[in-house]
Order: sequence, then structure tokens, then C-alpha cells
Amino acid sequence: MSDSADASPASTPHSGTELIAALAAADGPTFERAFHAAYSAHRGVVFGFLLRLAGDADTASDLFQNVWIKLARHRQRLRPDTELRAWLCTVARHEYLSYRRAQLLDLSRVLALGREPAPDPTEQDPRLIEVNAALRRLSDADREVLLATSVDGLSLRQAASVLGVTEPALRQRLVRARRRLESALEKERAQIRRGWFGAKKERA
Repeated sequence: MSDSADASPASTPHSGTELIAALAAADGPTFERAFHAAYSAHRGVVFGFLLRLAGDADTASDLFQNVWIKLARHRQRLRPDTELRAWLCTVARHEYLSYRRAQLLDLSRVLALGREPAPDPTEQDPRLIEVNAALRRLSDADREVLLATSVDGLSLRQAASVLGVTEPALRQRLVRARRRLESALEKERAQIRRGWFGAKKERA
């Protein structure tokens, strides 16, 4: 049998338990295939989650790298029944909270507050621009519960695990956060309308 046959897709783990076992493998090739499979399957979700939390593509990129470093470091400590997407989102949330704490403590960061965030390619849709602006009006707690429950592939139980709360508590927080998001959206739309009418008057 040729080397190319040995490296066939069949050698790549497919199920969740197979992937966790392969990530913990001692031999390098098995781990590398598993890591690549995990990265390919979950990178979009993890980066999107961080991007919405941070509101800044540069910050999200830095935190995103940290998440995968943590996976490489802790791969052999994962339980066989670990739900990897939920685990990665939990790590992503912890990375963001650590960043926020450091940002608040480091007064020198005040000098960088005027820096324009890197453009988000998903913000070309006007509806997404509106929602993203409304999300930025919310507290971290409200924003993270809305984002955790909208992560593709996570159940409410898994989202609750990401946030470290019970599922009933998550549901209560979600109801309140959705109400505040609706209020923020109304404020955002009102601001857009005021800007539109102001520009119209100036043209007149």
C-alpha cells in the first residue's frame, strides 16, 4: 500500500469522541491531523463569536490565536465526552473577559481609544451594521448571552455551559437581553432617522 493511501481521509477522525482521542494522541501526525480537523470545523464559529464580543477584528484575531494555543496545550486533559465547539467557545469567552480586565487595569490603553477598529467584512449588509451597532450599546453580560445562544451548533444547554450558568438562568438572562437589544435597535434606528432628516434639511 502506498504512502498516499495511508494518508487517506479515512485516517482523519470524524466523530466527536474520535477527534478528542486523536487530539490527545502522543504521536505528532495523528495530533496534527486532528488539530487541523478541529480548526477547519470550528474556526469560523469561534472567530465570529470573538468578533461580536470584542467589536474589533484585530482584538478578535489576537484572542482567536490564544484559543487554539490553549487547545494545543490542554488537549490531553480533555474528557472523552468533551463537546469541542462548546469547549472552544468557553475558552474564547474566558480570553475575552481576561482581555477586558487587563484593558480596564492598564490605563495606558486609554491612549488607544481613538483607534478605529479594523473593518468587519460581515458588516456590508445594512441590517448587520444596525444589529452590530445595537449590540455595542449593550453591557458585556447582555452581549455575551445573546452571542452564546446564537453560536451555530450550540444548544441552550451548551450555551449555558459556556457562560457557566444553569439552563433556566440562561433562559431568564436571554429574555432580558433580547428586550434590551430591541430597545437598543430602536435607539439606533431613531439615530439613523435623525441623521437622514438632518442631511435632507441641509440639502434643502
